[in-house]
Amino acid sequence: MARVGRWILSFLFVVQMYAMMALMAVFFTPWAIIDRRGAFAGVHTYCNWVRWTARIMVGLRSEIRGQVPEGEALIASKHQSFFDIILICSVAPRPKFIMKRELIRAPILGWYALRIGCVPVDRGKRAQAISQMMTGVAEGRTEPGQLIIYPQGTRVAPGAAKPYKVGTGLLYQELGGPCVPAATNVGVFWPRTGIYRKPGLAVMEFLPAIPPGRDVEDFMAELEEVIEGASNRLMAEAGFPTGGH
Repeated sequence: MARVGRWILSFLFVVQMYAMMALMAVFFTPWAIIDRRGAFAGVHTYCNWVRWTARIMVGLRSEIRGQVPEGEALIASKHQSFFDIILICSVAPRPKFIMKRELIRAPILGWYALRIGCVPVDRGKRAQAISQMMTGVAEGRTEPGQLIIYPQGTRVAPGAAKPYKVGTGLLYQELGGPCVPAATNVGVFWPRTGIYRKPGLAVMEFLPAIPPGRDVEDFMAELEEVIEGASNRLMAEAGFPTGGH
């Protein structure tokens, strides 16, 4: 019975989360049309609302660790569910993403994503996607902010393995600056799909920056090692078995 009750609360949480997304989008759109600051204000307000209601309704607390990048920055993050997007966007001052092109067609999300400077790329065509990514980033350099990329290209469930894609390394090389890795354990509590949300402490941790100047192969090896190691540590902290890796 307790699990049934928690599932019902999770369902109500998800319903209100998407309802509030629509309401806040309507409220902030006039300001966002006039000034991009309105779009960022809407994003920050919504993300903090989701964090607060997750804690109140389903007992899912959240915490940010490490130093949040505030200036022009490249963030390479572990991606386990929608909640890690929420956590990053709740604290990054001007977040923008390398995202799947099909998300542009998503109601509300698509327009706001473009308004805050997200870079859409096509999936499945590696060389073309990398070229589009580089072009999109280059065209957006006049809009400073924190550029977020998911090195594995998609959400990866806790315990699952998926290779890191070289596009992150090429972007790091092209931009010529440091890269901030970010680890998380959110998938332990908020799955890639489904309704049920578990109580606990979801963490997004910003790790020490990898300095510029590494060759792509060395950079990718270090990036994967630090993100996977820290994410496994956070998942173990949350009680998820990581096999000691």
